[in-house]
Amino acid sequence: MKQQKTKKRFCMAMLGLGFAVSASALTAVPDSVYLFSYNVHPGSGLNMAWSADQKYWSPIGPEHAFIKSDFGTWGGEKKMYNPYLIRTQDGLWRCVFQVNDYSNQFAVAVSRDLVLWQPQDYPYMEGVSSCLEPVLKYDANRKMYQVLFKTKEGDYYITESADFYNFSKPAKVSSDYVDSASRDVVIDGRKMRGQITKVAYAEINTVVTAMEAARYRESLNAELACDNEMRFKDLKPLEAQISINLDETKKISDKLIGIFFEDISYAADGGLYAELVQNRDFEYSLADTKGAQKDWNSQYAWKAQGNGGEWSIEENNPIHKNNPHYALLDIKKPGEFSLVNEGFDGIPLRKGEKYIFSMFVRQIEGNAGKFDVALEQDGKVVASTKVSSSNKEWKKLKVTFKAEADADKAVIRIIPKSEGKVAIDMISLFPKNTFKGRENGMRADLAQVLADLKPKFMRFPGGCVAHGDGLHNIYYWKETIGPLESRMPQRNIWNYHQTKGLGYYEYFQFCEDIGCEPLPVLAAGVSCQNSSDCGAGQQGGIPMEKMPEYVQDVLDLIEWANGDAKTTEWGRRRAEQGHPAPFNLKYIGIGNEDLVSNTFAERYLMIIKAVKEKYPDIIVCGTAGPWCEGSDYEAGWRLAKDNDIDMIDEHYYQSPGWFIYHQNYYDQYDRNGSKVYLGEYAAHAPGRPNNIETALCEAMHICNMERNGDIVEMSSYAPLLAKEGHINWSPDMIYFNNNEIKLTVGYYVQKLCSNYCGDEYINSSLTVNEGRKGVRDRLAVSTVRDSKTGKVYIKMVNLLNHPVKGKLDIANAESIFGEQTSLNAKLHLLTGDYDDTKALPQAKDIVVSLDFEYELPAYSFSLIEL
Repeated sequence: MKQQKTKKRFCMAMLGLGFAVSASALTAVPDSVYLFSYNVHPGSGLNMAWSADQKYWSPIGPEHAFIKSDFGTWGGEKKMYNPYLIRTQDGLWRCVFQVNDYSNQFAVAVSRDLVLWQPQDYPYMEGVSSCLEPVLKYDANRKMYQVLFKTKEGDYYITESADFYNFSKPAKVSSDYVDSASRDVVIDGRKMRGQITKVAYAEINTVVTAMEAARYRESLNAELACDNEMRFKDLKPLEAQISINLDETKKISDKLIGIFFEDISYAADGGLYAELVQNRDFEYSLADTKGAQKDWNSQYAWKAQGNGGEWSIEENNPIHKNNPHYALLDIKKPGEFSLVNEGFDGIPLRKGEKYIFSMFVRQIEGNAGKFDVALEQDGKVVASTKVSSSNKEWKKLKVTFKAEADADKAVIRIIPKSEGKVAIDMISLFPKNTFKGRENGMRADLAQVLADLKPKFMRFPGGCVAHGDGLHNIYYWKETIGPLESRMPQRNIWNYHQTKGLGYYEYFQFCEDIGCEPLPVLAAGVSCQNSSDCGAGQQGGIPMEKMPEYVQDVLDLIEWANGDAKTTEWGRRRAEQGHPAPFNLKYIGIGNEDLVSNTFAERYLMIIKAVKEKYPDIIVCGTAGPWCEGSDYEAGWRLAKDNDIDMIDEHYYQSPGWFIYHQNYYDQYDRNGSKVYLGEYAAHAPGRPNNIETALCEAMHICNMERNGDIVEMSSYAPLLAKEGHINWSPDMIYFNNNEIKLTVGYYVQKLCSNYCGDEYINSSLTVNEGRKGVRDRLAVSTVRDSKTGKVYIKMVNLLNHPVKGKLDIANAESIFGEQTSLNAKLHLLTGDYDDTKALPQAKDIVVSLDFEYELPAYSFSLIEL
């Protein structure tokens, strides 16, 4: 299904350019020619050239890589060295290549046409230090693949495989055994080394045509609004006919627009999670930042002041095994020593607001543990209180006090007032005014702007965060529930720390508070393919003997969310945390942007099968890899079709030009197949701004998704939140600091489309009096109706630098106008210069008549509410 769609777009591009080679032209070339495969630059990708006589070679590119390495982490890795390509009797092309000079792995890749390659595999070679300069052979008699390679010590080995996936333990061989078919040829004056294969000319034509099509698409995708003045400088006045046929409707998803929360750019700790003390549990570790921040340790964000005592980090007899570190204070002079925490870029306080302080204390030596606790800025006390405990075992102390003044960057000071040794841990400060007044809750203002979006669902706890940076870093939901001191903190894949204070219970509760469906996403039994500690960075899989336990964890989550509090173990645990009623979970996600390898597929299908067998009513959302085309996308959709997976999560971040020329992106999807969840998307312009141009591209795509709302079930912009000073990724929908929230133009597009959505699509079309390429492509219209209220919403996008005079033609208008000739309506308009980052939507009352005319301003999104 998806391959047909890809080929259709490909052929349309060819017709537009006239690249297709005619039958008569083909008679002027030989029936067969020679293909040369090589590596232009060590570390780049697989390049190709062709020749009729093996003397004069024409590069196909130039320097275009038809396949690149996907092995290793982003940045310094993902390199291809010494590719070796052969074609076997089954007609498939198979390639092996060296991934680096220190891993005991090489890469294997397969293609049918040299254009679309299957996901790569990286077999481990037991007992060797490295796999250099691999040579691939095929023994047709034994039906066996052989890979010969050498190590950095200079030894040679051979490994064999019958399926090009499972390889034998390498055996040492003599260097004389290696018989490479590689040759040197001269291409554009440079000597290159590679393999020569005789092929039909038609195959070369296929490869060349695919490359030219890709270059053409790239040129369209590169179009930007900054060039519109020149591109459309002599346009005549534009007029558009906007036709809406109220007789032609179809049911569409009522959950089309939601939100995707990932703990990236300090979205959780220091962000939405309202905790004001940083490193409250003394569990920060140098490993959190992969060694990049040398002072990132158990004492980070804390400092001692005064000479009346000392402090250290200890592990003997902690509160909980999951929280092994605590601070030990040895007080010689009470009142002359204090421990100070700076919070997350300071602690914001508001005059008259109440704050809840708590900490665990264990008296070890000396008198009763008495403490003064002060919130202060620039030496001035803003709030203060006292706590005490004489317990020899851990005891939680808790008190509420009020700020007497505003402070933007306060600190919290803990002052021991008694002599002796005392252990303290889990030092916490929360505003009493959290969202909905929840204990251990959300920052009220930040949570409110999310609630204002009226999202229909929330995906959590993240994309890459879910499957983690290596198998040990997979996000396990069971480690995020229960008492805070028992939760398992861990390194965040974005190189900071997760307390897990914002855990699955809080996520589900927040979804309930804002009236949206929870969509938890769990790893598919593999870590991120860009992990830094699985081999040298490729995707790692949970050992198969441990997969039943992992599958049970997934099933336990569903029981925890939906199980009866009296009759199920995990339902009881949910109730113990404060929610006896089920959360009524309907959706679960398995996998995130995964390389759709054999390692992935085996575990992924194992999980999905178990969920559907035990909970057939749960809608399972799978994955189509990290992009919207290519090998993982094709393989992900093939798995979905072959295994009847309910819904597939697509991700893509694209240029403005891509959105302009892909308004029909979902039109050809199979209506009888899996539903689509566009889990991550955004328009990325140069410099990564969030401005009118990018927001209008996203509005245009929402129109596309509404028109295809019978197949596109859900969508969510990404990323959602980013804290200033800690941004891992741009653009984001919402930026914030401790005192301000900065909503973007893209936020307002999402809010308008989510607040004014429908569950019926009304057939809509737009024609314009200008046939020049690119004009109609920059206009979009969508009309939906809310069957519950009867309201109709018309969305119109103009991404041109010219206004468009639109005339509304409504077929069967009497169904909404009745006997009237006009209706009161509301217009929501978002417009500005294409690079405007500060534009705000404006709303005004209008009257819509049967012969209504409306001018779409240049660079605008208009929403008419009937």
